Amino acid sequence: MATTDYEALVKQYDVRPDVMTVDDIVADVPRLAKLRPLLKGLFSMLSLNKVNAIHARHASTPGVAFCTGVLEELDMKLRVDNSQVLDNLPDGAFITVSNHPFGAVDGIMLIHLIGSHRPDFKVMVNMILNKISAMRPNFIAVDALASDDPKKKAVSMHGIKEAIMQVRGGHPIGFFPAGAVSKINSHFELEDREWQPNIIRLIAQLKVPVIPIYFHGSNSWWFNLLGRISWQLRTLRLPAEVFNKKHKNMHISVGNPISVEEIVIRSSNLDELGRYLKDATYSMRKWK
Repeated sequence: MATTDYEALVKQYDVRPDVMTVDDIVADVPRLAKLRPLLKGLFSMLSLNKVNAIHARHASTPGVAFCTGVLEELDMKLRVDNSQVLDNLPDGAFITVSNHPFGAVDGIMLIHLIGSHRPDFKVMVNMILNKISAMRPNFIAVDALASDDPKKKAVSMHGIKEAIMQVRGGHPIGFFPAGAVSKINSHFELEDREWQPNIIRLIAQLKVPVIPIYFHGSNSWWFNLLGRISWQLRTLRLPAEVFNKKHKNMHISVGNPISVEEIVIRSSNLDELGRYLKDATYSMRKWK
């Protein structure tokens, strides 16, 4: 892609060097203005300074190139099972469904994997991840918490419409149907919460091939412990979890595309379709 094209993307998606700054927080919560020194300390402790730095180094090439650049800088090697599926993706629109064990890194890896073959690929994400402005060319933002805030509701409605237009226009889209990072279940296994009915309903409506993708691995035990206590505390830990993957080998399994006919057969019962898609994804957990 030419430099001028990247410049156009930077302008179109309002890409900025930083993901979040102390000034952003003070603007949202003015009463914290007197606590700037404390906020600066928190930024360092939570690795937000490191997030801002790596974002700034790659923000001039937003989209798929940004994701590829971040993975290369972090020296994360990807081992992909059944990679021939990526070399033979369906023509036109298709959907990917994935588990969500990492919260940020899995989105970066997904856009790199699919976007390297189909630059028009977009992933539906929550409004927090949408703050990573250099990834916005491949994002569709919604409010995963289903907030009553009219502005956030409007964002979600726009996101759903954009997702439908994305597929109807012949372009692929990716979903993390849990809408949240995986948690430790009662069997002490890392697993997504129930996949959200709204996403399953949308998949049933769109009627295109579906490719399940399973991300092996987990965030740190500390992150998962925080998840048993408070999702807010766990969210604060997310930036640091990006950097503890540095120099790691990441394992990803790609399933064979599920046909439109198979989706249609199961679409009369959304609970059954949701279980089927989740089972198809988690069946790859045993791939070593």
